[in-house]
Amino acid sequence: MYKTKAYAAASATSPMASTTIPRRDATERDVQIEILFCGICHSDLHAVRNEWASFMPTAYPIVPGHEIVGRVTKVGKAVTKHKPGDLVAVGCMVDSDGTCPQCKAADEQFCPNVTLTFNSPDKHRTAPVTYGGYSDSIVVDERFVLRIPANLNLAGAAPLLCAGITTYSPLRHWGVTKGKKVGVVGLGGLGHMGVKFARAFGAHVVVFTTSPGKKEDAIRLGADEVVVSRNADEMRKHAGSFDFILDAVSADHDINAYINLLGRDGNITLVGAPAKPMSVSAFGLIMGRRRLSGSMIGGIAETQEMLDFCGKHNIVADVEVIPIQKVNEAYERLLKSDVKYRFAIDMASLKSA
Repeated sequence: MYKTKAYAAASATSPMASTTIPRRDATERDVQIEILFCGICHSDLHAVRNEWASFMPTAYPIVPGHEIVGRVTKVGKAVTKHKPGDLVAVGCMVDSDGTCPQCKAADEQFCPNVTLTFNSPDKHRTAPVTYGGYSDSIVVDERFVLRIPANLNLAGAAPLLCAGITTYSPLRHWGVTKGKKVGVVGLGGLGHMGVKFARAFGAHVVVFTTSPGKKEDAIRLGADEVVVSRNADEMRKHAGSFDFILDAVSADHDINAYINLLGRDGNITLVGAPAKPMSVSAFGLIMGRRRLSGSMIGGIAETQEMLDFCGKHNIVADVEVIPIQKVNEAYERLLKSDVKYRFAIDMASLKSA
């Protein structure tokens, strides 16, 4: 094992602070990575504050971060996909059992034995749990290390490993292509990526927002139309016309208002995660054979496909780059939605932490 610098929280009420953590030495199938940028995801904040204790209690100390972009520094003797100097990425998973039906279908994200990048039991017993990307380096099995296209801005590429694949996967799964009419509900960290991908797929993109002030930015990001969802007349104009709607809102909202905008066989997919159960009208689904579904990240192969697609279309997240010393401030701003549209930590700043 070796020691590396990191930022961690010691408890649910402690601020993130500088520390050192153990990392395993690279085994024959491992890739050791110097972390250059790490995105901040809302799930980092939830985990640090133990807000998901009912189904995923936090083990402290916690080192969050699952939107990792870095440079390979060392590889094991059996590694064939990567070499020192390569630009690579690591997302929300670092291992799975490889044998279950989900893994065999390249849907490792649904593996019952998936190892998350942070706060999962550490199979290698380097530490009680896995430690994430708020650190100088990480060691990952090569199966879960992805290639980053050389033309992408690295800070903007980091959020692709969560926000990117979370929005790309359902758009692909439900067949969004040229000629489809696609709605994106909410123009935040997830929604802004949904707009970029839907536009790149050739769809007619409509953004739904509660904030009239976001109209200009939605158009800049690629929307063809913007609807202020509180305006009943604007909503009615689009009734029964959408092929697909991506709902990226985590706050409590009326899902039925959007179900009624779907055309026959239309689909609305949730990628936001409201804390309260939603009340869904059965007739809204029945009258039109409409579907309500959910989606999370994608498997490793699909995530690589997404990164390659981003390289081809020069798609990255809109990011505000911060030093690690401002992570606690960033968490507070995240609660207020005070960022356009994701934070990315410049991990070089950890050297002076």
